[in-house]
Order: sequence, then structure tokens, then C-alpha cells
Amino acid sequence: MNRVDFTLYLITDRHQTGGRPLPDVIEETLKGGVRAVQLREKDLSPRELLDLARTMREVTARHGARLFINDRVDIALASGADGVHLGEASIPADEARKILGPDRFIGVSCHSHDGALAAQDAGADFITFGPVYPTPTKAAYGDPVGLEQLTEAAQLLRIPVFALGGIKKSNANEVVAAGAAGIALISAIISADSPQEEALALLSLLKSR
Repeated sequence: MNRVDFTLYLITDRHQTGGRPLPDVIEETLKGGVRAVQLREKDLSPRELLDLARTMREVTARHGARLFINDRVDIALASGADGVHLGEASIPADEARKILGPDRFIGVSCHSHDGALAAQDAGADFITFGPVYPTPTKAAYGDPVGLEQLTEAAQLLRIPVFALGGIKKSNANEVVAAGAAGIALISAIISADSPQEEALALLSLLKSR
């Protein structure tokens, strides 16, 4: 049974807000209809991350949105987040599940079909797959996987596949047409002059599919 009830998965980067406080920017995106946010601020200390996570929990709760914490199962539990998002070097999803219990969500970043299948077998609720398009933030993961591999991943898996990497308004329809259940992105919304308007526009595209 698919528990994932969102199509736009927003990933944070407070360095891309143009100096605006991250909680304020996220509040704007939530007003625009975003209902799933991954807090991904890898350079913060555990205490700083927990403080920010608790603030983000308050912000997302006001809008009925889900909050995921990147990598840190302990911070997710301590902040009352809805789940975690794990990378390839993180603890496996099945081990995270033992700690989090059955009700919280687990997402996993995947860059290959083998990795995607392994995440599904380990009990992930959904994956992000990419980078689909060239993007500076994902350059370390090698060449873009492209639409063909995205289509194959969506056909292989029973769980939702979110396209990640270089996604914006001009190509969102392409990745959904390729079989993605939704899109995951950072800069297209976080860096926008009006995050609320950008979120509304992207969600409108996704609903039209």
C-alpha cells in the first residue's frame, strides 16, 4: 500500500535563500501548497540541526505538511519529524525502520537501478532517483541518469520514484511523463523571488498530468 501522499518533495538549503531565514522561506512554500519538506543542512552541528528541526516541525505542522530529516534518525525522533531521508552511505532502510517503527516514513536517495531495488527491498517508502539532469549540487554523483533510466526505475519499482536533479518548471512534465510519481528539488523553489508562486506553479503542472 502506497502511503506517500505528495507529489512535490522540497529539499532545503539555507545557503540558497538569498539571505532570507530558512523557516520564513519554507513558510512561503507551504502557503504555495508544498506538503513535504526534507531538512537537509549537513554543515550544522547536531544541536543546531535539532533546534532548526524543531522550528521546522512547528512550521510544517501549521500547514499539515510532512517533515523529513536528512540522514539523522536521532534528530527525526527528537524533533517529532514524520520520517528520514537516507543516502547511499547512510544506515540501511531496514535498520532505520527498527529504530523509527512502522509509522514513520523512510525515503532513500538512489542513483542506479540496483540501488533503487535494494532500497525497496529494505523497506523504503519512496526513493529519489537522479540526477536526471545536470546540476552542480549533484555533480559528485557522476553523469545524469537521464529520462530513460528514470522510466526504467519507475517501471521496476512498486514504491513511488521522485525525479531529482535539475528539475524545474520547463522539464517537470518530462519527468512525470517518464513515470515519476513526483519531483524533488531545491533551488527552483528555495532560490525563487517568490517561493510561494513557484510552488503553486510547479504543483499546477503536476496536477495537470
